[in-house]
Amino acid sequence: MNHMNINEVKNFLPHRYPFLLIDKVLDFEIGKKLTAIKNVTFNEPQFTGHFPSQPIMPGVLIIEALAQATGILAFKSEVGKPQEGQIYMLVGVDNARFKRMVEPGDQLKLKVEVLTVRRGIWKFKGTAYVDDKVVTSAELMCTQKASE
Repeated sequence: MNHMNINEVKNFLPHRYPFLLIDKVLDFEIGKKLTAIKNVTFNEPQFTGHFPSQPIMPGVLIIEALAQATGILAFKSEVGKPQEGQIYMLVGVDNARFKRMVEPGDQLKLKVEVLTVRRGIWKFKGTAYVDDKVVTSAELMCTQKASE
């Protein structure tokens, strides 16, 4: 079984608190799929304003968590560990659906799978679950970019 703890995840993503949204990788198959976890906690900064009386995780952050999972899979599949200044950028989101709220205390299971890779553009199917129920699904497109 292929897995990664938080320290290994940090080697593949440039994000840091409060924007690192992957806590660990449960499993991956190079060039095919990856499953990761995001533990949702009340002390995250978005919950002070979204919404104070009923905190819910913004849908755009769920999409971002899925995109971060695609970045790990793409790096693992293509170049191994990223080189200095090398990042994957989210360049498109299609067919995004938000089916359930995600609240503090939930654990997001993030599943991404490669659909296509053409001319440096990776297309993934991403699905986020809480308790084996779909909360969000989308198609995500990403590409490699050197930071400036």
